[in-house]
Amino acid sequence: MQRPDPVEMKRAAQTRLVAFVIAGTMILWMGAQWLGGRLGWETRFVFLFDFAAIAAFVWAMVVTYQIWRGRQR
Repeated sequence: MQRPDPVEMKRAAQTRLVAFVIAGTMILWMGAQWLGGRLGWETRFVFLFDFAAIAAFVWAMVVTYQIWRGRQR
């Protein structure tokens, strides 16, 4: 039986982390939008959640790009 490559194991862990961040961000963002509408939050608070979601998605895109570039080598 062949041992798994440590580089591939690290890449798989990064990929799982990106998937969890994307899914979690989407769920939390949608929940914050719904809750903000129900509770009548001010627009500036809702935008705070929007900016946090954008930051998480940008981070996920950067890490995904790094994973992709790592596989190209």
